[in-house]
Amino acid sequence: MALVLDAWALMAYFEDEPAAVEVERILDEAEAEADDLLLSVVNWGEIYYSVCRTVSVDAAEDVARKLMTMPIRVVSVPDDLALVRQAAKYKAANRMSYADCFAAALAKLTSGTLVTGDEEFRPLSAELTIHWLSR
Repeated sequence: MALVLDAWALMAYFEDEPAAVEVERILDEAEAEADDLLLSVVNWGEIYYSVCRTVSVDAAEDVARKLMTMPIRVVSVPDDLALVRQAAKYKAANRMSYADCFAAALAKLTSGTLVTGDEEFRPLSAELTIHWLSR
């Protein structure tokens, strides 16, 4: 089963927040067991711009290099726009950031488990399987 990481989970890892230990365990297990860890390209961009804004472009480039070494597959938007369509439906029906809607849409379309600690996803907990990280 695929695990879908949202930006919140990876930012917690990079910023060494309380959830970092659990995210590191998930990363280690994925590497050891060849599990599928997914990240939407939109959430990749969310991480990048967040680090640019709060630290610097150089720090964002460092994070981008680290992401490339992790056992994470970055999922782009397919030509059929199914991912965008589902994200747009979540955005229309919920008070969530558009980037978060992409993580949720990726989890739904892959029947994966969303890994997050972001409370914005709470309204989708009846529809999606969510692995809640400690805050």
